[in-house]
Amino acid sequence: MGLVGAAFGLMMLGKAETVIVEEVRARINDAFAPILEAIAEPAETVRSYLDEGRQFLSIHEENMRLMQENERLLKWQTVARKVEAENVILRDLLNFQVGPEASYIAARVISDDGGTFSESALVYAGKREGVNNGQAVVTGEGLVGRVAGVAHRSARVLLLTDLNSRIPVMIESSRARGILAGRNEEKPILTKLPPGTIVSPGDRIVTSGHGGAFPEGIPVGLITAVNDALVEITPFVDSQRLEIVRIVDYGLDGILDRHRLRTDLPKDDLPVAVVPEEKTVEPMHTVVPKPGTERRPSEP
Repeated sequence: MGLVGAAFGLMMLGKAETVIVEEVRARINDAFAPILEAIAEPAETVRSYLDEGRQFLSIHEENMRLMQENERLLKWQTVARKVEAENVILRDLLNFQVGPEASYIAARVISDDGGTFSESALVYAGKREGVNNGQAVVTGEGLVGRVAGVAHRSARVLLLTDLNSRIPVMIESSRARGILAGRNEEKPILTKLPPGTIVSPGDRIVTSGHGGAFPEGIPVGLITAVNDALVEITPFVDSQRLEIVRIVDYGLDGILDRHRLRTDLPKDDLPVAVVPEEKTVEPMHTVVPKPGTERRPSEP
């Protein structure tokens, strides 16, 4: 019994000591709280000053960068004005006539028919909006493809990556001309380059204007891979994310005969006027029997 009482007494003493310790700790915290607050306020002020100093340095660096960029732009502005003045003079000397401005309409992509054997898209614009076969389809990034089938309310766009797509292009830096050929893969290839043409990854590809299919200078893509077998091109336009495109009519028929291109669009998309069939009325003939062959009513 004595041991039990001693153990109980020790437990009560430990409990009492814990309460006393917590009480002392709380009073010490209360006593030092104003001092800690007074110390923390200058530290926060110093920290804010340091942050403002860092921001000032960052703004100073950004300002220096913008000043240098502004100087470069001013130089290019001077060059551009000089080139523009020379261009006006040369046009006057050559009596150069600027071609007619292109007309265009915007259309929403309503279906993506990309698959193993075709790379195309369906847009909600057709003959009623003035869309014709062979017209260029572009976005703000560059060339998407061309119109390859037109119905009354819709049109099919043949993408650059389609196996049947062939676009006359050129390397913007060297002006070397070739053909952009689709292969039903993510990246088309550049073919028919002149012998000895030097190509490098990063070169820009634009339309060449050959054949009169497209005007010169429409952005197409970048050369991303070069080897002995092929030259791969990454188009500027991601065909998997097409929403709204622009169908442009440059007034160029060129190698594309718009009337010979056949559409694979459904025939029920075209409004057909129902014309009632005319019944053919055969003329009536009167048969006169030969003399002596008349039948009497009583005869069978």
